[in-house]
Amino acid sequence: MIRKAIIISIKGLKLSSKEKTLLSKEKPWGLILFKRNIKSLIQTKTLMKSIRNCVKDKKFPILIDEEGSKVSRLRGIINHNINANYFGNLYKINKRNAVNLYKDYLKSLSGILKEIGINVNTIPVLDILRHNTSSVIDNRSFSENKKIVKELGRIAIKECHAKKIITVIKHIPGHGCTNVDSHLSTPKVNLSKKNLDKIDFYPFKSSPAKLAMTAHILYTKIDPKNISTFSKKIIKEIIRNKIGYKGILMSDDISMKALKYDLVTNAKKSLSAGCNLVLYCAGNIKDNFKLIKSVPYIDKFTIKKTSEIYKILR
Repeated sequence: MIRKAIIISIKGLKLSSKEKTLLSKEKPWGLILFKRNIKSLIQTKTLMKSIRNCVKDKKFPILIDEEGSKVSRLRGIINHNINANYFGNLYKINKRNAVNLYKDYLKSLSGILKEIGINVNTIPVLDILRHNTSSVIDNRSFSENKKIVKELGRIAIKECHAKKIITVIKHIPGHGCTNVDSHLSTPKVNLSKKNLDKIDFYPFKSSPAKLAMTAHILYTKIDPKNISTFSKKIIKEIIRNKIGYKGILMSDDISMKALKYDLVTNAKKSLSAGCNLVLYCAGNIKDNFKLIKSVPYIDKFTIKKTSEIYKILR
């Protein structure tokens, strides 16, 4: 499997000639969609077909952030003004009803994504609400209760996989412990490893997810110099060993302002630290080409794990 270690993005509602060349010649691992790429059901299905024609792969990973409520890229095609926190709160009142309703919701949502041609949804958010959690997470989190977050996260992965939709757990090793939005600046967390392990790391442990997205956070008590996406120490000692995550690790968007370098440096630092894939969301065609030419092909580990993903997508 010859793929570059990057998930790219596109600019508009249809592929430009340069984007067609990028997809057909440069072989990115996957592609992520945003609201700017989606206008109607027919247009979106046409775009999906065009993308897969370029890459000549029916299972090519096409990702979307379709969490519901304020994070919905398909609003206008589907309107599910509901969020993870709704199910977390319902779980406290009636566990059985919450689980049954959440399963039905996931089956419905996954079926719609599959019909459109999308096969990766970047859910569930496994960040735990704290007293100072940034509004960027807010009701995207299931709960302040770590056990509820873990249980509903596990259900999300299982139900989506059953409907042939791959999930992405995020934001590993935990974004709920900061009041700063990493889209805008670099969050710094001064909590001890013991505190983080007891609370924030908990929902990510023993996860069956095939993909996980990093948190662009500086955990000063673990690695005072590098945000987690750039930290060999955090990726190896925390994400891989203490948390025990065994799937493909992808960076959060390398164009976010939490990262202070240029895009190519951000990509190289992420991969050097131990990320298997980098995510680029701005969709600039020049930067897409620059990035894809600067990153390596995926390694044997990522090839193996991608094959496991493709088996689910059958």
